[in-house]
Amino acid sequence: MMRQNDARPTLLLVDDEPVNLQLLRHTLQDDYRLLFARDGNKALALARTGQPDLILLDIMMPGMSGYEVCQTLKQSAATADIPVIFVTALAEAANEQHGFDLGAVDYITKPFSPAIVKVRVRNQLSLVQADVLRRTRLQIVQCLGMAAEYKDNETGLHVVRMSHYARVLALAAGYSPSAAEELLHAAPMHDVGKIGIPDAILQKPGKLTDAEWQIMRQHTVIGARIIGEHDSGLLRMAAIIALNHHEKWDGSGYPQGLRGENIPHVARIVAIADVFDALTSVRPYKQAWPVEKALALIRDESGRHFDPELAALLPGCMDDILRIKQQWAEHEPARTPASVLLV
Repeated sequence: MMRQNDARPTLLLVDDEPVNLQLLRHTLQDDYRLLFARDGNKALALARTGQPDLILLDIMMPGMSGYEVCQTLKQSAATADIPVIFVTALAEAANEQHGFDLGAVDYITKPFSPAIVKVRVRNQLSLVQADVLRRTRLQIVQCLGMAAEYKDNETGLHVVRMSHYARVLALAAGYSPSAAEELLHAAPMHDVGKIGIPDAILQKPGKLTDAEWQIMRQHTVIGARIIGEHDSGLLRMAAIIALNHHEKWDGSGYPQGLRGENIPHVARIVAIADVFDALTSVRPYKQAWPVEKALALIRDESGRHFDPELAALLPGCMDDILRIKQQWAEHEPARTPASVLLV
């Protein structure tokens, strides 16, 4: 019987043979909450209502086979992410490959060792927990980046578009898919330092004074401080971008006046993506520039504001960028004051 408020992971055990379910129960009951099904239809119902963390699934069952159950699970958004381990007497390599092709994460042959079952279950649940932590971290990063954008942009879609533009440009520049993906998730934090800028300056409708510009430019330093110092990974990249995305190729940018290749490469990519989206988006003080006009400005600023090699890659990325622009189009004019279009 399940204990109330039982925080242990939940496993769904599916097998038409009671003796197999009994053996699995004895093997796993001390460490997990257990749900049981003896046919495919019951398994699908429990997967939807019981929200198991993992399913151990027999293949040879009357009526709906385990293969069919797995395929149905993967076709539903509500159950597609539940990992499935096949536990079966079918030991041929072709059977195992078919199970993996359907989306299973592991394959245990009968008769099974209880110790092996415990290890396989524990390993898969560890992978699930690691993936949940990764996705949660990304969501927090994205939400914080969006929070900064909402201070001066009603929809916040700017950070979504420019982050995808940055990924496309990174791939064109030779980044691996995983490195470009990391940039996609780090880029939304580029303006997080705006959180620390007074609203009277950030939302000022008119031109900023020199003193106000000095304060405004501190959003780069503030952003790096908010993200903090990290030895590696996503947050380290995010901090580098936040600090350096307003540096310019000719050394006239801020906050450090870095020049050329002394500017971190990821920040050079974000600089182009950020400006391109700002130029081609509607603002209260301007219409959206045509793509050709924005490309011409970036070309003209190549070697001054922008890395010339990256600027030269941008026109070849337009098919992907225009698809992203359409997918994340603004439906209402954003409310970003002119003072924060930091071109």
